[in-house]
Amino acid sequence: MISFGVNSFLLSALLAGIASSVASGIIGSYVVIKRIVFISGSIAHAVLGGMGFFLWLKRTYHYDFLTPLQGAIAAALLSAMAMGWIHLQYKEREDSIIAAIWATGMSLGVLFITFTPGYNVELMNFLFGNILWVTQEDIQTLLYLDGIVVLLTMVFYRRFQAICFDEQQAALQGIAVKPLYLLLLCLVALSVVILIQVVGAILVIAMLTIPAAIAGFLTHRLSSMMWIAIGFGALFSCLGMYSAYTLNWPPGATISLVAALFYAFFLVRSRLRTIS
Repeated sequence: MISFGVNSFLLSALLAGIASSVASGIIGSYVVIKRIVFISGSIAHAVLGGMGFFLWLKRTYHYDFLTPLQGAIAAALLSAMAMGWIHLQYKEREDSIIAAIWATGMSLGVLFITFTPGYNVELMNFLFGNILWVTQEDIQTLLYLDGIVVLLTMVFYRRFQAICFDEQQAALQGIAVKPLYLLLLCLVALSVVILIQVVGAILVIAMLTIPAAIAGFLTHRLSSMMWIAIGFGALFSCLGMYSAYTLNWPPGATISLVAALFYAFFLVRSRLRTIS
């Protein structure tokens, strides 16, 4: 078990923010390059159905081993696979699939919340984010998920890079584009679950894409982009939590606001350089 001693809730929140920055930096770089930003938003809202279902099972049938986090992981992976499979098999537009999965997940989540007895503060934390309430078990789960993301990225780095930049060329080179596309969506799903622990489902798009988008202003190498994005993600988490603690603001929203302000600065800086 992880033990922090004095002020453990703040140190736990800091560690959770840093752990989340690893996934957001790596997978967020792929998301930005592949231009699948809103897929992460769809998954983030679809997970509400899985969280509500698992909490309903726990409270109604006393399956105490189930947690909303487990439901989030299951729903995220299921929605990612469904989105990818429908797109690949039926050639449907991704924006239509995104809308359908988004609406279905949210609707199921609302229904199960309604059916679940008691006050569902756990789901509220997932929706709006409450990093200060992260537990040691949550941090261990985040680290395990980070490990999966890092390991699979190391193994498939060049093939992911190929399908992100040019799927047709990757297919001509003999790369299995379809399975890799589905695997990439699953990694996006895991990253979404990681980030929900910090900023909540509503603000997850900001932390998944803004650090990578800022890194894109500073480098055109994918590997460098990932490292820079990880650094910015950790910086936003630290500054956001410090600001939230000082101003007594919600931590998740404050972290996202800090990220947005940095992005605005780099966007203006890039435009001024282009003009000059």
